[in-house]
Amino acid sequence: MDKHVAPDTSAGADKDAPLKEDIRLLGRLLGDVLRDQEGDAVFDVVETIRQTAVRFRRDADPEAGQELTSLLHKLTRNQTISVVRAFSYFSHLANIAEDQHHNRRRRAHLLNGSPPREGSVGYALGKLRAAGVDQPTVENFFRNALIAPVLTAHPTEVQRKSILDAEHDIARLLAERDAPLTPKEQVRNLQLMHARIATLWQTRMLRYTKLTVADEIENALSYYRITFLRELPALYDDIEDEIGVQYHGKPAQLGDAAYVQMGSWIGGDRDGNPNVNADTMRHAVMRHATTILDWYLDEVHALGAELSTSTLMVDITPAMQSLAERSTDQSPHREDEPYRRALIGIYARLAASARELGATNILRKEVGHAAPYRDANAFAADLEIVAESLAANHGAMLILPRLAGLMRAARIFGFHLASLDMRQTSDVHERVLAELFEKAGVEADYAALSEDGKVALLLAELAQPRLLYTPYESYSEETESELAIVRAAREIRQRYGARAIRNYIISHTEAVSDLLEVLLLQKEGGLLKVSQGMSEVMVIPLFETIPDLQRAASIMETWMAMPPVARIIEHQGRLQEVMLGYSDSNKDGGFLTSNWELYQAELKLVEVFERAGVKLRLFHGRGGTVGRGGGPSYQAILAQPPGTVNGQIRLTEQGEIIASKFSNPEIGRRNLELLVAATLEASLTPHAAEGAKAERLARFEAVMAELSARAYKAYRDLVYETPGFTDYFFAATPIAEIAELNLGSRPASRKSTRRIEDLRAIPWGFSWGQCRLLLPGWYGFGSAVSEWLHEGPQEERLATLQEMFREWPFFATLLSNMDMVLAKTDLAIASRYAGLVPDAALRERIFKRIAAEHGETIRRLEAITGTSERLAGNPLLARSIQNRFAYLDPLNHLQVELIHRHRAMSREPGEMDPRVHRGIHLSINGVAAGLRNTG
Repeated sequence: MDKHVAPDTSAGADKDAPLKEDIRLLGRLLGDVLRDQEGDAVFDVVETIRQTAVRFRRDADPEAGQELTSLLHKLTRNQTISVVRAFSYFSHLANIAEDQHHNRRRRAHLLNGSPPREGSVGYALGKLRAAGVDQPTVENFFRNALIAPVLTAHPTEVQRKSILDAEHDIARLLAERDAPLTPKEQVRNLQLMHARIATLWQTRMLRYTKLTVADEIENALSYYRITFLRELPALYDDIEDEIGVQYHGKPAQLGDAAYVQMGSWIGGDRDGNPNVNADTMRHAVMRHATTILDWYLDEVHALGAELSTSTLMVDITPAMQSLAERSTDQSPHREDEPYRRALIGIYARLAASARELGATNILRKEVGHAAPYRDANAFAADLEIVAESLAANHGAMLILPRLAGLMRAARIFGFHLASLDMRQTSDVHERVLAELFEKAGVEADYAALSEDGKVALLLAELAQPRLLYTPYESYSEETESELAIVRAAREIRQRYGARAIRNYIISHTEAVSDLLEVLLLQKEGGLLKVSQGMSEVMVIPLFETIPDLQRAASIMETWMAMPPVARIIEHQGRLQEVMLGYSDSNKDGGFLTSNWELYQAELKLVEVFERAGVKLRLFHGRGGTVGRGGGPSYQAILAQPPGTVNGQIRLTEQGEIIASKFSNPEIGRRNLELLVAATLEASLTPHAAEGAKAERLARFEAVMAELSARAYKAYRDLVYETPGFTDYFFAATPIAEIAELNLGSRPASRKSTRRIEDLRAIPWGFSWGQCRLLLPGWYGFGSAVSEWLHEGPQEERLATLQEMFREWPFFATLLSNMDMVLAKTDLAIASRYAGLVPDAALRERIFKRIAAEHGETIRRLEAITGTSERLAGNPLLARSIQNRFAYLDPLNHLQVELIHRHRAMSREPGEMDPRVHRGIHLSINGVAAGLRNTG
């Protein structure tokens, strides 16, 4: 399989030569494994399929298409599994090679002394300095900022931890090859890589049992050990140094600032997931705490071994002397080694803290027994004593190797590691409160009240000191579960600290009462102190659908004006978070309208919050696909409307995108830096508000509103108003097979129906990606632009759109993301999936419509951008996508063949073959890996 990469004659081909060499190497090793494990016959079949698929793509050769169909039909069921696995693993290995090449290119730029690249903190700082932003302003930004990636688990997560571990080793071995190796070392390196690829081949790629929430928690924690625990503190150090470099002074001293913090939904997100409850929340937080404490224990143990400093050689501070004397270690052998003694004592206190917070297996037994730390700040304070003593006694250079990162980590991760968000849908809250009101004799039918009636009742009840709940009544399972969750949140905060849980997100927020209901539930659980006007956990609305986004500003204006709420917001530091949902708004209104309504909602929220004197923090519920708000995070943040970032941003990292971004430490570090750099730029870049620019922006926005209205109509007409479209979708995509796959603990649909409205937005987008149409990322654009152009002077209107593309970051990012989607879209392959639709008339009618819209979208995009090549502005990504087709296309062809077999067998009782089912799921994994941003 080492012959698949065609010569690259494009610009930058020499720069890509190492990438192609790595791909050839990995392909050759996979081919060797395939021959060894499955035999020459299977290897030959794989190569023949690959070459025929390349011919089909390159030449649009109908004969090649027929040959491919014939080849796939002839495969035995066992051969099919082997072929699918081969191409799937090649997708994974090519991703590893690509990540390594990105790291290689980045190092090359640094070694050559190139200027800071776009997306780096150095570039952002240089840009701000040139714009007149001074160093104190930059430092103040970092002291007050909060940038929070929030990891979530969703039903498109396809990576098993065993696979991740093997691939991590392969990535490390591949990176080793960039260093000079002796001939023996090269042979050893190849042998180890061959062994790890063989391990991959012999490892089950899929889960045979349904993934549990506990599994999802462990999967996410692996990324902390791989990337976050070391790379995040190191990034902090680099940023302080970079401020000094850019402003020609000493490195900044940002002290305790913790401007990047991690968040998680895994174990706390109950929306549509019946498997999440109070116990999963407790388990999630316990595993967070034991993971970080295990890491602290390892680091403190290593630090104790390293800091062998003797008082016979240097002095120490009185505070350091006191810390050493309080240690549990009184060995005379270390009497002159106060740092070691102190660290042995710190280790003992950490071990006691770990046991108190749930650890049951501490690998290294501590010396003596000590009292646990009160909290992570007390631990950090002891580390500061060690650092200050070193700095004062000729040991400043000893802080950097390990102690500096450990102190940073203690401030960033505390004893909680990541803040766990709670999330539930507003419908559940309404049902729970209706029961509580009814059982307490307060209101017989709360759900039937008008919005005004609900608000009046909720405010009156919030003012009451007594509770609605009584232990002498019996309640439904749902009510008991929801109340148990709020009570568990209170216990968790008391045990693990306030940062362990601090947000409660309300899905499908449609009215102010949805927010007040959660405040009242918090009161019932002891999280709301009525007399003090203080809520321990912030109540956060999630606006998801198009109508919800349109109502967002008015809801928040009413909410913040209510006296009890105003007091709570005061206690929150005059800060309120609002979450915006990209996935559901896209499924509801299409790509163009979703983006536009999100943009408008943000602008209106800024106005409302400015009038109220409250700081707005936006939480962006972005998925991996462009159709779900995905695309490059750096450009997405910079494209936000002015005033919507301001040093405060949270955003979700979902599904297999987590693996794509954070399974390699260097790539993970780069992605974290991109978030910081973009937030820094978006927050501090001066925005000129002179009349001409404001007038031009207003003109652009008016055009965008018209385009959105037309795109919305086109999208809704296809998806929701075309007879038979649901049948087409369920037949022409692998949605049914995805729903069966053990990908996550959450069901693929909110209800047991085939309605598009009830389908979760994630599998909706994932399915379109699998069949290579990626419809949620572009449909409606072509129709909208065409209609708008024909309603006025076409040349003048086209010039306006071209100006919007050049001058308006929002529109430019929109088109750039759509361009990327279209580069991955393939109508020829999609037509093979359409062939799965049994109704020929329905198939032809709908696919013809989609193909026509696709053609129109490409024509209009090319007219606006002035280029007929996909991703002309991002040649690196263009080459990456092009290189993937050789192993991605066969997977799609195989998937179609397998789905055809599976569905044919499902119509015959007793004919089901688990190998076919398994093959489909393997192909889903491989296509997801090949497309990368599919979740």
